Amino acid sequence: MSSLLPTAASTAGLIGGYQAARLTGIRPLGGAVLAVAGAAAFAGWKRNAGTAAAIGLTATYLGAFGASHPLAKKMGAWPSVLAVTGAVAVASLVFGRKRK
Repeated sequence: MSSLLPTAASTAGLIGGYQAARLTGIRPLGGAVLAVAGAAAFAGWKRNAGTAAAIGLTATYLGAFGASHPLAKKMGAWPSVLAVTGAVAVASLVFGRKRK
Protein backbone atom coordinates (compact mmCIF):
# COMPACT_ATOMS: atom_id res chain seq x y z
CA MET A 1 0.00 0.00 0.00
CA SER A 2 2.89 2.40 0.61
CA SER A 3 3.55 2.42 -3.15
CA LEU A 4 0.29 4.32 -3.57
CA LEU A 5 1.16 7.14 -1.18
CA PRO A 6 3.46 9.05 -3.56
CA THR A 7 0.82 8.72 -6.28
CA ALA A 8 -1.79 10.14 -3.93
CA ALA A 9 0.55 12.96 -2.89
CA SER A 10 1.31 13.95 -6.47
CA THR A 11 -2.39 13.86 -7.34
CA ALA A 12 -3.22 15.98 -4.31
CA GLY A 13 -0.50 18.45 -5.23
CA LEU A 14 -1.68 19.04 -8.79
CA ILE A 15 -5.41 19.09 -8.10
CA GLY A 16 -5.15 20.63 -4.65
CA GLY A 17 -2.69 23.28 -5.76
CA TYR A 18 -4.95 24.36 -8.60
CA GLN A 19 -8.02 24.37 -6.38
CA ALA A 20 -6.29 26.32 -3.59
CA ALA A 21 -5.15 29.01 -6.03
CA ARG A 22 -8.53 29.12 -7.75
CA LEU A 23 -10.65 29.35 -4.61
CA THR A 24 -8.49 31.86 -2.74
CA GLY A 25 -7.14 33.87 -5.65
CA ILE A 26 -3.69 33.50 -4.06
CA ARG A 27 -1.49 31.81 -6.64
CA PRO A 28 1.47 31.39 -4.25
CA LEU A 29 -0.79 29.34 -1.98
CA GLY A 30 -1.39 26.96 -4.87
CA GLY A 31 2.36 26.81 -5.40
CA ALA A 32 2.89 26.01 -1.74
CA VAL A 33 0.41 23.12 -1.94
CA LEU A 34 2.17 21.90 -5.10
CA ALA A 35 5.59 22.11 -3.39
CA VAL A 36 4.62 20.38 -0.13
CA ALA A 37 2.83 17.55 -1.94
CA GLY A 38 5.72 17.25 -4.41
CA ALA A 39 8.21 16.93 -1.57
CA ALA A 40 6.10 14.19 0.02
CA ALA A 41 5.81 12.39 -3.31
CA PHE A 42 9.58 12.67 -3.90
CA ALA A 43 10.29 11.12 -0.50
CA GLY A 44 7.95 8.22 -1.22
CA TRP A 45 9.30 7.65 -4.72
CA LYS A 46 12.85 7.71 -3.39
CA ARG A 47 12.00 5.19 -0.68
CA ASN A 48 10.15 2.92 -3.10
CA ALA A 49 12.08 3.16 -6.35
CA GLY A 50 15.36 4.94 -5.62
CA THR A 51 16.82 8.38 -6.17
CA ALA A 52 17.00 8.29 -9.97
CA ALA A 53 13.34 7.33 -10.32
CA ALA A 54 12.34 9.95 -7.74
CA ILE A 55 14.19 12.66 -9.67
CA GLY A 56 12.61 11.58 -12.94
CA LEU A 57 9.12 11.43 -11.48
CA THR A 58 9.54 14.80 -9.79
CA ALA A 59 10.63 16.27 -13.12
CA THR A 60 7.51 14.72 -14.66
CA TYR A 61 5.37 16.23 -11.88
CA LEU A 62 6.83 19.69 -12.38
CA GLY A 63 6.68 19.37 -16.15
CA ALA A 64 3.03 18.41 -15.93
CA PHE A 65 2.34 21.50 -13.85
CA GLY A 66 4.04 23.64 -16.47
CA ALA A 67 2.29 21.89 -19.35
CA SER A 68 -1.12 22.35 -17.77
CA HIS A 69 -1.01 26.09 -18.38
CA PRO A 70 -0.80 26.13 -22.20
CA LEU A 71 -2.99 23.04 -22.33
CA ALA A 72 -5.67 24.90 -20.37
CA LYS A 73 -5.91 27.46 -23.18
CA LYS A 74 -6.82 24.67 -25.58
CA MET A 75 -9.13 22.52 -23.47
CA GLY A 76 -10.07 24.45 -20.33
CA ALA A 77 -8.56 24.61 -16.87
CA TRP A 78 -10.14 21.59 -15.18
CA PRO A 79 -9.72 19.21 -18.12
CA SER A 80 -6.08 20.28 -18.35
CA VAL A 81 -5.42 19.74 -14.65
CA LEU A 82 -7.13 16.36 -14.72
CA ALA A 83 -5.26 15.26 -17.85
CA VAL A 84 -1.81 16.07 -16.50
CA THR A 85 -2.71 14.63 -13.11
CA GLY A 86 -3.71 11.37 -14.77
CA ALA A 87 -0.45 11.25 -16.69
CA VAL A 88 1.59 11.78 -13.52
CA ALA A 89 -0.45 9.17 -11.64
CA VAL A 90 0.19 6.57 -14.34
CA ALA A 91 3.91 7.40 -14.40
CA SER A 92 4.01 7.14 -10.61
CA LEU A 93 2.32 3.75 -10.60
CA VAL A 94 4.60 2.40 -13.33
CA PHE A 95 7.97 3.85 -12.29
CA GLY A 96 7.51 4.69 -8.59
CA ARG A 97 6.81 1.25 -7.22
CA LYS A 98 9.06 -0.96 -5.18
CA ARG A 99 11.12 -3.27 -7.33
CA LYS A 100 11.38 -6.92 -6.41
